[in-house]
Amino acid sequence: MNKRDWRPYKTKMSRTILVNLARFIVLVFMQVFLLKNITFYNLATPYFYILFILLLPFEVPNPLLFVLAFVTGLCIDAFYDTPGLHAAACVVLALVRVLFISITVQKDGFDNEPEPTLSIMGFRWFFTYVLILTLFHHFFLLNLEVFSFSEIQYTLSRVVLSSLFTVFLILISGLLFFRRKERK
Repeated sequence: MNKRDWRPYKTKMSRTILVNLARFIVLVFMQVFLLKNITFYNLATPYFYILFILLLPFEVPNPLLFVLAFVTGLCIDAFYDTPGLHAAACVVLALVRVLFISITVQKDGFDNEPEPTLSIMGFRWFFTYVLILTLFHHFFLLNLEVFSFSEIQYTLSRVVLSSLFTVFLILISGLLFFRRKERK
C-alpha cells in the first residue's frame, strides 16, 4: 500500500479522535460543573457523563475501551471525592457494553455501522442499549456508595430514579443531535 491509500483512513481516524476528545471534555465539564449539584430529593442524580462511554465507536478495541472507561471514572472521582467508585462503575459499564454489543449488533445486522448513536441505530435499539447499560452502571455505583444491604429499598429506588433521569437526559441529547440517516 502506498501513502495515498492511508489518507482517507487517517483523516477519518483523526476526526473520530477529535470528536470523542471534545465529547469527553464537554461531558465531564457538564457533569462536574452543572449536574453535580442537581438532585431531586436525594433520590435522583443524573450521571450524564456515561454518554461518553456509550457513544464510543464500535471499532474501539476492548482494552482501549476499558482504559477510557477507567480514566473517565477517575476524572469524575477526582471532582466528586469518591475514590474509585465511578472508575469501577465505568469499567463495569464498559464490560456490559461489550457484552450487549456482541449479542445485539451481530444479530441485528449492524456490523457496518460506525457508532451506537440514536440516528444510526434507531430509537428502539438505542433506548434499550442506554437503559440497560445505565441501570447496570447506576446499580453498581450506588451499591458501592452505600455498601450495605440495610438500605436496599432506598438504594434500589435511587438506582431506578437516577437511571430514568439519566436516560431521559441522554435521549434528549440524542434527539437534539439526531440526523436522519438511511440504513443500508
